[in-house]
Amino acid sequence: MNAFYQEKLLEAGCDEAGRGCLAGPVFAAAVILPRNFTHDTLTDSKQLTAVQRYCLRDEIRQKAVAWAVASCSNEQIDRVNILRASVYAMHKAIGMLSQTPEFLIVDGNYFIPFADIPYRTIVKGDALYYSIAAASVLAKTCRDDYMATLAGEYPQYRWDKNKGYPSPAHRDAIARYGLTPYHRRTFNSLPPKQLKITWDE
Repeated sequence: MNAFYQEKLLEAGCDEAGRGCLAGPVFAAAVILPRNFTHDTLTDSKQLTAVQRYCLRDEIRQKAVAWAVASCSNEQIDRVNILRASVYAMHKAIGMLSQTPEFLIVDGNYFIPFADIPYRTIVKGDALYYSIAAASVLAKTCRDDYMATLAGEYPQYRWDKNKGYPSPAHRDAIARYGLTPYHRRTFNSLPPKQLKITWDE
């Protein structure tokens, strides 16, 4: 893992969680780490166990120079598409930081400029840079907490287990009970055998 993409400017790492889900918001985080930050465990949140992620979340919050987490709702996702909603959630998080970053590194290959701050998109950046990995951990754990709360309202969808991702059990529940107000209407949510295919003439 690398500490920073560049050494001269105050740098924030950005990442999102929940892009591939069928329900719930997309969450994003922005993190500025101290110059001397190193870690033996921190990496892409998808490579960590839940226990590791929550332990790291506490440590990141304590040691970061600044951090923030934000989200865009499922209604916003349906309105602007998931890619743009993910970036807008990042914009919210960056704007909430207690210190204004001078440079951004963003996981992935797509970003919309924010407040004229220079940036670099980095594919698989959450496995390459500590600040992006830290952002991925914060976004993932905060979203998981949110979906676990929603699971109490709609227990039949088992969001406490699948977090809104398209597991077979989640798709089967949608086929049986229909969509909730938290489902993304622009996503194909039914099991494959029940999806209706239309052909353009």
